[in-house]
Amino acid sequence: MIGSELDAAGVRDPSLRDAYRRCRAINASAGKTFFLATRLLAPRQRPAVHALYGFARRADDILDDFDAPGDVEVRAQQLQQLSTRLFNSLVEGQPCGDDPTLTAVVHTARKYDIGWDLFDDFLASMRMDLTVSDYPDRIALERYMYGSAEVIGLQMLPILGTVAPREDVAPYAAALGKAFQLTNFIRDVDEDLRRGRVYLPADELAVHGVDRDVLGWCQTNRRIDSRVRRALVEQHEIARGVYKQARPGIEMLLPASRPCVAAALTLYSEILQRIEEIDFEIFSERASVGKPRRLAVAAKYIARAWGARVSDRSR
Repeated sequence: MIGSELDAAGVRDPSLRDAYRRCRAINASAGKTFFLATRLLAPRQRPAVHALYGFARRADDILDDFDAPGDVEVRAQQLQQLSTRLFNSLVEGQPCGDDPTLTAVVHTARKYDIGWDLFDDFLASMRMDLTVSDYPDRIALERYMYGSAEVIGLQMLPILGTVAPREDVAPYAAALGKAFQLTNFIRDVDEDLRRGRVYLPADELAVHGVDRDVLGWCQTNRRIDSRVRRALVEQHEIARGVYKQARPGIEMLLPASRPCVAAALTLYSEILQRIEEIDFEIFSERASVGKPRRLAVAAKYIARAWGARVSDRSR
């Protein structure tokens, strides 16, 4: 299967094929829902998407590996080294060496003309995670989310292709990346708090009488406080609104890409629905979409994906 995808993408060099295979394996192992959605893309598109995922995961793993404050400087150096190597390869044309994720993402970026600035913004937000643990207001959180989520949608856009000018579609792609991340922020309050982080605006939480101490009480007692529930209901509505902003952009993509993005939007928005169904008890239960439902959504869109590919080949 992977060989046919690489053939369709025009990847012939053996070492480059190995690099893409590694990125695909990372995606399949660490991002199961996202990987399932990529199966709805045309084979020629999948390797590039796996390369973007593999690189993003590489940076994320640097952050997730540190457990103590003393490690911050080491992780910052590792992120800087990754940034420098990417710049040297992508912009300066230097060899990537034996780094498979870097090799694949540089090839993808050149093929699809994905600018260095988007990678630079992404890595800037990753560096923020080393020192920033709270966000005083939505402006500060939006600044972080631009690099950590919105640029992912912008990186994907040239791979997905558009039927409208790319600059017109870009705001919708950015909004979808933001919607996915806002969903994660609400679902993962408990997990993020254990890592010393809160990814919800402090001033908006304070309106409901919520601060770190209140969140800590919920975590210790494994149940939601009424003040936290009210705050999460508000954050839930904000996230829903961002999904509504993003949805019209699907029809602006190439037909072959629409089923994949529609499936991803459906699955992630259903995580929000699940959070509501468990009455925001996120400290005692992880809101998720089960495998049967994921497969059902994939089945719903697979016929559309095949139809779009047949139509594309007939042109």
